[in-house]
Amino acid sequence: MNRSYDDFMKEADPKVQPLMDSLRKFCFSLGSNVMEDIRMHRVVFCKSFAFRWFVDVEPQNESVLLKIQKSRRETQTIELELDQDLDKTQELIREAYNTIN
Repeated sequence: MNRSYDDFMKEADPKVQPLMDSLRKFCFSLGSNVMEDIRMHRVVFCKSFAFRWFVDVEPQNESVLLKIQKSRRETQTIELELDQDLDKTQELIREAYNTIN
């Protein structure tokens, strides 16, 4: 069953939707080879040619939980609050995207 991002967001708390949308837009801005995989409770962003994920985004009630793949064996988990500045997190996502070969 392939769900769209819009279908997925209908089930997310409306408070986290702007943050999810912002993260999604940022991930797609990293390159034309970014793909999203809509899972049951989260959205995973991958590089298409390797189909290796670089960030896993899961909406919570008052925050968004991110798992950023720093290497094949190391994952960093970050909980973003709704009013938190995204600059540092976006840099971590960019670094993860760039490390995928």
